[in-house]
Amino acid sequence: MKKFFYSKKIAPYVFICPFVITVLLFWIVPVCNGVLLSFQDVLKNKWVGFDNYSRLLTDKIFRKALWNSFKYMAGTLILLIPFPMLFATMLNSRWIKKTEFFKSVYFIPALTSVVVAGTIFRLMFGESATSLFNQVLGFLGVSPVKWLKGAGTSFFALLLLACWRWTGVNILYFLAGLQSIPGDLYEAASIDGASGWQQFIKISVPLVKPTTVYVLTISIYAGLSMFLESNMLFKGNNSPNNIGLTIVGYLYRQGVEKRALGYACAVGLILLLVVMAVNLIQLKVTGTFEEGRD
Repeated sequence: MKKFFYSKKIAPYVFICPFVITVLLFWIVPVCNGVLLSFQDVLKNKWVGFDNYSRLLTDKIFRKALWNSFKYMAGTLILLIPFPMLFATMLNSRWIKKTEFFKSVYFIPALTSVVVAGTIFRLMFGESATSLFNQVLGFLGVSPVKWLKGAGTSFFALLLLACWRWTGVNILYFLAGLQSIPGDLYEAASIDGASGWQQFIKISVPLVKPTTVYVLTISIYAGLSMFLESNMLFKGNNSPNNIGLTIVGYLYRQGVEKRALGYACAVGLILLLVVMAVNLIQLKVTGTFEEGRD
């Protein structure tokens, strides 16, 4: 038995067995089961074929939820990639002292429970004149706003919550990537007369590309799978006119609240395909596939 496990041919397969078993049990099997359920009416125990998918094509609420998720994802990509990269560059410069303190402070929001954060932000964006943001508007001479009842203002609240929670995490990702770049490159660029901005564009951005692709990939997934933040901000899964309904929220509504498990599985599979398609497109656009082949 000892020779078996220490064999150079067998050992690699032994090491990857836990990962393979985990993927099979918690990903492949559930996905396959979900595919089968998406062709059924589970409550009636009836095979309905493509009826659940054809229903999705005419479901206006599903389209709105999908659009809300895409809009949220795009907003987080615009805010949570360039700005954390700039902040990480500032922390990585020799002009900033006590960087360990700043890294700890930036990471604290990520340790906060989504339930707690969502509740606090719901109070901050309350309708009353005494809520935080309405007090700010009152100081500026503006009437109170019903933040969570308007599409634009509620979207702003969701993005602000996302930025508060995840900016620090992305800063640490980019900071780790920047610190792997040899300092000699910056010194040589300085000797050649390159400005700080030129060094950032010509050295930092290209060499931190693997980190950028990773952050972009997880941000796409996080944006399209967002649910709990919206659920806590609107105090439930039923926001006014579905302005805060996401695709995962719609899946929860169909599968848990209405117990339409077959239809919910169809929604989940569409979400899986959308996430995979968007990530494959961004990997193609960023040239990651070509680099992998090289």
